Amino acid sequence: MTKRFISLLLAASMILALALCGCSSSSKETERKKRKSKKTEKTKITETIDDDDDDGKKSTKKNKDKDKDKKGTDDDKKNTQDDGTPKIGISMPTKDLMRWNMDGDRMKNLLVTEGYLVDLQYADNDVSTQVAQIDFLIDSGCDVLVIAAIDGSSLTDVLEEAKNKNIPVIGYDRMIYNTDALDYYVSFDNYMVGVVQGEYIRENLALDDNAGPFNIEIFAGDPGDYNAAMFYQGAIDVLKPYIDSGKLVVPSAQIDFSDVATNGYKTSDAQNRMDAILSAFYSDGMQLDAVLCPNDSIALGVENSLAAFYVGNYPVITGQDCDISNVKNIISGKQTMSVFKDTRNLVDQTVEMVKAIINGTDVFVNDTSTYDNGVKIVPSNLVTPIYVDINNYRTILIDSGYYTDADLS
Repeated sequence: MTKRFISLLLAASMILALALCGCSSSSKETERKKRKSKKTEKTKITETIDDDDDDGKKSTKKNKDKDKDKKGTDDDKKNTQDDGTPKIGISMPTKDLMRWNMDGDRMKNLLVTEGYLVDLQYADNDVSTQVAQIDFLIDSGCDVLVIAAIDGSSLTDVLEEAKNKNIPVIGYDRMIYNTDALDYYVSFDNYMVGVVQGEYIRENLALDDNAGPFNIEIFAGDPGDYNAAMFYQGAIDVLKPYIDSGKLVVPSAQIDFSDVATNGYKTSDAQNRMDAILSAFYSDGMQLDAVLCPNDSIALGVENSLAAFYVGNYPVITGQDCDISNVKNIISGKQTMSVFKDTRNLVDQTVEMVKAIINGTDVFVNDTSTYDNGVKIVPSNLVTPIYVDINNYRTILIDSGYYTDADLS
């Protein structure tokens, strides 16, 4: 009996121990799961906080970058105004013509070499764009403005702002009308450009020796460009006596500036007009002896038309600027001459004028009576032009370094 009781007691003890062990294991497992769950939850919370911190840091960094960018802009602005470095604004009409690219690049490089800050803008031959660019140059704190106007009559209002801020303005190679804000004008002697063209026609047709008559057609430049009227008048003053005497005949009867002007000096417009003239007056084989063209872009349009529709002996054709395509035409006999206005000299003169303004010294001018912009006689610095033809193009253009043989091949 006693032995059986002991056995039962031992069995009960074992069962109790196993139960306790199972509960302990279950409790440990539960605790482990709880700890794991807490750890996971903690990890998730930590990751969320880290993500928020990262976003916060990124956001802060972005804000700092923005602040830095803004500060950089402000600093840049201060560099143009507060540290005493003069800033020069240059407004050029277009990149479509090679000479404006060359002029703009040379002017900027020379001014930068002098230690100035330079903002060079091209207006894509669009008046509203040029006005907006000039307005920006004024607001950005320029000390001097150099402007080659697209339309010399369109800048009155914006230049009033320049005057109000005491910013001197130099008109570059194109007159700016109807404003007293224009301080100086730098250009070639544009009346003389026309004289050179007219005299070239006179000499090549030997008008003083030959009885004639000779047929001539006349083209002029953009009616909005003051220089266009100067080119025209210089040439007409030479040729008009021969027209009046009948030695020069204009079959189209288009002589007055308003009849022969070419908007924007556009090659296509000149070509279209020449097409119409050839069709109406020269289709029967009549000889054309000369075409007065004020510049090379117009001359190119005339030459394109002649190549398509004209069968007579090639006429004397004038031009201006010595653009590469036109010099090639001079070499090949499709154009007779082009007035060479060495714009390197014009740019150099402009830079010297800018320096004098900045330094407070006398600005060189050599004409104080000719150039009236409708409000004032503008003090002017005029450079003398020369002509280039088949006989001298190599000396003037290649030997001087203006072009290379490769440029003209």
